[in-house]
Amino acid sequence: MAASLSDLIAQKDALERQIRETQGKAKVDAVERVRLLMSEHGLTVTDIAAVTKKAGPIPGSKVAPKYRDPVSGSTWTGRGLRPKWLASALDGGKSLQDFAI
Repeated sequence: MAASLSDLIAQKDALERQIRETQGKAKVDAVERVRLLMSEHGLTVTDIAAVTKKAGPIPGSKVAPKYRDPVSGSTWTGRGLRPKWLASALDGGKSLQDFAI
């Protein structure tokens, strides 16, 4: 005999409650293990943060331009495709150094 919809919903609610309780206990256990390891090795939160920080450029930071068009004032960082103003000037015999900032 198939379970009724209300029985299934009650079972689902009970399972979700058990999942939340189990996740909460696992989180408490994990924090306790971390605290134990930190005390065994004499580590502080600052030590952990220093190790987990990644060095390198900040995402979304701008790069300073390296080349400028003296006519229009347009700039190019040297990354990506060359702009049309620079490509046409280079085709016309100019050198990249002519546009260096």
